[in-house]
Amino acid sequence: MHEDLNWAIGGEAGDGIDSTGKIFARALSRAGRHVYTSKDFASRIRGGYTAYKIRTAVEPVESVVDRLDVLIALTERTIDENLAELHEGSVIIYDGEQATMQGVDVPEEMIGLDVPLQRLAEDAGGAIMRNVVALGAACEVAAFPIENLDEALEKRFGDKGRAIVENNREAARLGQEYVRENYDHDFGYGLETTDNDYVLLNGDEAIGMGAIAAGCRFYAGYPITPATDIMEYLTGRIEQFGGAVVQAEDELAAINLALGAARAGARSMTGTSGPGIDLMSETFGLVATTETPLVIANVMRSGPSTGMPTKQGQEDLNMMLYGGHGEIPRFVLAPTTIAECFHKTIEAFNLAEKYQVPVYLTADLSMAVTERTYEPEEFDMDAVEIERGKVVDGGDVEEWLDDQGRFRAHAATEDGVSPRAFPGTTDGAHMTTGLEHDELGRRTEDEDVRVEQVQKRQRKVETAREREDFEPREFGDPNADTLVLTWGSNEGAIREAMAQLDEVSVRLLSVPYIHPRPDLTEAVEAAEDVLVVEANATGQFADLIEQDTLERVQRINKYTGVRFKADELAAEIRDAVAKTEVTQ
Repeated sequence: MHEDLNWAIGGEAGDGIDSTGKIFARALSRAGRHVYTSKDFASRIRGGYTAYKIRTAVEPVESVVDRLDVLIALTERTIDENLAELHEGSVIIYDGEQATMQGVDVPEEMIGLDVPLQRLAEDAGGAIMRNVVALGAACEVAAFPIENLDEALEKRFGDKGRAIVENNREAARLGQEYVRENYDHDFGYGLETTDNDYVLLNGDEAIGMGAIAAGCRFYAGYPITPATDIMEYLTGRIEQFGGAVVQAEDELAAINLALGAARAGARSMTGTSGPGIDLMSETFGLVATTETPLVIANVMRSGPSTGMPTKQGQEDLNMMLYGGHGEIPRFVLAPTTIAECFHKTIEAFNLAEKYQVPVYLTADLSMAVTERTYEPEEFDMDAVEIERGKVVDGGDVEEWLDDQGRFRAHAATEDGVSPRAFPGTTDGAHMTTGLEHDELGRRTEDEDVRVEQVQKRQRKVETAREREDFEPREFGDPNADTLVLTWGSNEGAIREAMAQLDEVSVRLLSVPYIHPRPDLTEAVEAAEDVLVVEANATGQFADLIEQDTLERVQRINKYTGVRFKADELAAEIRDAVAKTEVTQ
């Protein structure tokens, strides 16, 4: 028996796949089990294959694997899509009474359970509950106490009335009883439960939670996959803290609204995905030249153009580093786990205000939609520190006035960071233009002033390098000959891959700071094999490593639209090391 269970439900978009998966994931986490989910969905409201997968264990899990133990197949295509991950003894639950499922051919080495999902759901009160019947059947297969489903069903359907909750509970039990009474089989599973209490959330929700903890009080955005969940999380929550969420008419309006709120003194944020970043790039320059603190969440997906909106990709790195006309100082932060989405969001707001720059906070689709369990202590609100930078008030504004009593909002300071006065600050009134300006914010074409202001703005990045800790996250053997470098959401899969590499000692550096970023020259020079893992075709992060260290690296790239899996990465690393040994 495997230490973990891999479960999935698949069907057509519109079949309630997502809500069913969330119910089961919540039930497992409430039963004290760790959960890691993944989704495969089409970019349409109805039609097109979609699936929700859950990996669960008593110990923490950090990635998906190429193994599926229990599959609820609402369509015949679901079996075909997952055939490569099914194995001897895998259980397939399906409804053979449905016209589209009567020709299902379950491979001999697997166990097919023909359960009348729709008929049992109708007995419980309505055909719409067929997926819940399937959950009850899965509970019987996995020996998972069905009582654990009750709380999850209550949370999902509680606002629809007591009768709906009870009908769903009955539907789940009918599915359980049908399998128990009609299939005398020992499936070999027994899901252990514990008394642990875990937080279950995805990356977008963690970003939203981090924004509230950081003191964000204004969010403007336009719905776009896979960033929309940030706005949905904040809506109804940020208002409790005196904030507001605005759904703008487009991405241009969203960033301009956020810029206005930031100029007014509010901690402000906008969020989008690749195509929206393109549209925001003009105002991004205005944010930078006016030295306005602003956090921009870019939840990456597969591109270019509209690309594959519901598929994984890490293809926007160059756009975030270099996008926008002119030379624009900016920071780029890339959380490496769902928990880091929370922590790095807080850090992004602090960096934005301390250095008065726009900050890209970038996640990607696999991190945004993945739900994972954590100990509640991981998100300690009491430990959050808010740093607002060089904000001046009536008591210390005088030192920043010129000889005519005018506030120097863009003073050319030694560290590049000017004083910041919120509207209403006595003697702090000032104007800033998007044109090149002097210390007072007035437009200028004076050559010396132009050079002074450009150097001043760029100096902030160097100051941050000196003052901040931009070190990578390190795992594995610090003295290993094989060095793996990565950024963003790949960390968990690589860590689990390392556990499979008994014959290869690996040092992993996972980099959450893309700009400014740590100097990895020493680590690269000390290794015999340097492998850079990222979900794009050209190796954008690998290019940065080679540029910084003047050393060639090997590249492990994936751009199918599907995230890295632990077992495939273990094979890739093993093969890369073997090739090096052959050539030596």
